[in-house]
Parts: sequence; structure tokens; C-alpha cells
Amino acid sequence: QVQLVESGGGLVQAGGSLTLSCAASGRGFSDYDMAWFRQAPGKEREFVAAISWKDNVTRYPDSKKGRFTISRNNAKNTVYLQMNDLKPEDTAVYYCAADGEPFGSPPSPSFRDYEYWGQGTRVTVSS
Repeated sequence: QVQLVESGGGLVQAGGSLTLSCAASGRGFSDYDMAWFRQAPGKEREFVAAISWKDNVTRYPDSKKGRFTISRNNAKNTVYLQMNDLKPEDTAVYYCAADGEPFGSPPSPSFRDYEYWGQGTRVTVSS
């Protein structure tokens, strides 16, 4: 099993940047696909980015390409989400997730494939 703790959220003005971190504890982090999802009030959970355990293959929805970058440091058991040019519509709680049984590449964009979740970190973007 793995436990996940997100950090780095906060209040930022539109056009600003934030980097979220997700620290993992437990065994096997380097064998897990990792992902970020977000959920805004009244909306469904939304896929933001994912990175595979093997070869660090990344995946983004088209709407996030170019503004968001996911990365991982297996030596530190940490995955990051760099967010640039933030917009008010990026306001949400951001969750880190781990897939302990990854299948193929690129990593899955479906929240159903991720067994482990953090508590989330809130990001608020003011206009």
C-alpha cells in the first residue's frame, strides 16, 4: 500500500503559477503510475495529468496540454504538478492518486483505475 499527502495549494491570481507536490509513503512507489485529478464544487472529478512508472510516459487531456506538467522523483517518492497561466476555472481541490496495477502505457486517465488517493489540496485562482 501507499499513503499520499498533497501540498502546495493556495490562493493565486489569474496568470500565476503553482507547483503541487504529492509525497508517498509505503512500498513500491516507483512501480505505481501516478496521476492528478481535480474536483470543483458541483462538478465531476476531472483528469488532469498522469505519469507512468516505467519510462515516465506522461498523459494529459487536450485542455491541459501546455499549461500543466507532471513529473516524479522516485528517489524522493514524490510526484509534482507544475501549473502555469492559471485561470479561475482551474479552481478546485486537486487530488493525487496512485495505480498499483498499471496496465500498459500511457497511464490511465480514468479515476477508476487508481486505488490510492490523497486528501487533496485546494487551489483557488482569483480573477
